Amino acid sequence: MASASTSEIFSCSVQDFYKIITDYDKYADFLDEVKACRVLEKQGDKWLVEYQVSVIKSFKYNLWMDHSKPNQVSWTFAGGDLFKESKGSWVLEDEAGKTRAHYSVEAKFSMFVPGPITKGLIAANLPNMMSAYTRRVKELYGK
Repeated sequence: MASASTSEIFSCSVQDFYKIITDYDKYADFLDEVKACRVLEKQGDKWLVEYQVSVIKSFKYNLWMDHSKPNQVSWTFAGGDLFKESKGSWVLEDEAGKTRAHYSVEAKFSMFVPGPITKGLIAANLPNMMSAYTRRVKELYGK
């Protein structure tokens, strides 16, 4: 399984950043590759979320998002077009009133993709994704 991780500091509180990462219906507003995102089902702190994404081609997948308020969201694969497995997490820490966000993801594609290409596909979008979250924080909180 290919994996990637990163850690970034965002200019907002942990609670504010947690709101951003759990507001799935708004993902298409600020994440370019996400065309639609919606909560399909809620079972307490576990939510089934459907993602419609376009990266080279369009595809759909569902993840079970496990919410550990106020500082962690983790997920496991529930089904979809592209992945055979996917899991990951956001772990948030307060750092002098700002948020240090640790993001990690592991994925295995449903079709054969050579290992180095798989890792490249998983890691390639991280800088753009983090930039999108930085812009979202500025948009919502002016920081």
